[in-house]
Amino acid sequence: MTTVRPNNFFLETDIPSNDVITNCMHCGLCLPVCPTYAITGREKSSPRGRIRLIKAVAEGTLDVTDGFIEEMNFCLDCQACETSCPAGVKYGSLVESARNQIRLLNKQSFLEKYLKKIFLTTVISNTRWLKITAKILRLYQNSIVEKIIQKNKIIYFFVSKLVQLQKLSPRVDKLFFDEQHPEILKPNGVSKYRIGFLSGCLMNVAFAKINEDTIKVLLHHDCEVIIPKEQVCCGSLQAHNGDFEIARELAKKNVDVFSGYDLDAIVMNSAGCGALMKEYGEYLKDDPKYFQKAQKLSNKVKDLSEFLIGIGLKKTERKFTKRVTYHDACHLIHAQKIYKEPREIIQSIPGIQYIELNEASWCCGSAGIYNVVNYSDSMKILDRKMENILSANPEYIVTTNPGCITQIAYGCKTRNLGTQVIHLATLLREIYGI
Repeated sequence: MTTVRPNNFFLETDIPSNDVITNCMHCGLCLPVCPTYAITGREKSSPRGRIRLIKAVAEGTLDVTDGFIEEMNFCLDCQACETSCPAGVKYGSLVESARNQIRLLNKQSFLEKYLKKIFLTTVISNTRWLKITAKILRLYQNSIVEKIIQKNKIIYFFVSKLVQLQKLSPRVDKLFFDEQHPEILKPNGVSKYRIGFLSGCLMNVAFAKINEDTIKVLLHHDCEVIIPKEQVCCGSLQAHNGDFEIARELAKKNVDVFSGYDLDAIVMNSAGCGALMKEYGEYLKDDPKYFQKAQKLSNKVKDLSEFLIGIGLKKTERKFTKRVTYHDACHLIHAQKIYKEPREIIQSIPGIQYIELNEASWCCGSAGIYNVVNYSDSMKILDRKMENILSANPEYIVTTNPGCITQIAYGCKTRNLGTQVIHLATLLREIYGI
């Protein structure tokens, strides 16, 4: 990308283009949909406010101050502003580039720098280290130590943040998903489609049931499913937190792996992962070796709901007579622009009592690791979501992202609601009886 050369910001890589920065008309239509602006009412905590900050730093008229860094990290990167923007400003690319530049300038706090290095760069990016860490966490979660910490008020006082993190962390599976299946799974009848499947990083070790449900639904729809053993983390957590180098390395590995198969589509069950893989071509556009392969792969990536509606959803006679609502995962509705497909699937189920959730596309506050590093603000955002859920009074909340499931389930548990939070694939497996 080419732009004005700044005095002290935006190094030689990933410089936002002038078009992206200057397209913002400062009309203010992004303000009502921005969760952080809703919390503070401050202009600098709005999308157009942050764009002004980024522009000023890019032009060298503003230093990379602690306040600037705070605002870039305060943003959830939910991209609701992109949906509401009449000028089509790609705000997500701006804030992610700003985070990348903060990292390159070594402006991160000591704690932030090393937490991200340990978890995003070392653990989540490496399948072997992720599994080792997950096994250690599983031992802790199944030990008496966890219960003692939660119940002992004196210990709780000193490690309250750790306990908060525990409650927001998914339970590690007894068996990891990729260890339960061969690389190729065939349906009972004739295979009509050859599908690649990303087992993911956290999905693989903590949401194996959702992956299993997804595979069963795909097999039921006459798909041969390929689960490459050499695949790696998609890179979404790294990219959204500004580590483009690691994200690109992971993208290249997945491009190499999935390009080795003749696939009709790559079907995703995690909104954040799907959004990033659909942008592999964009992330690797300056790499002559990978750009075309990456773009070809990105064009094959489909969300589960998008894919099923595209090939024709199989009907069922089984009824599901429950009150159900749907929460839009940010990176499905705002990044991938998928709105109608999940609703069409849910409302097609016999006997279902569908209630449209007020502010269904309002972020729940999970946002990758946001609810861990910005716990207090995350809970304020969750409060708004829970008020709308209380008004709808559903028995089931359906969504399409693991972070949303964990966050909203936490909100339901802390409010003693009996509402179940499930993935769309889980609902479909139930109604198909497979």
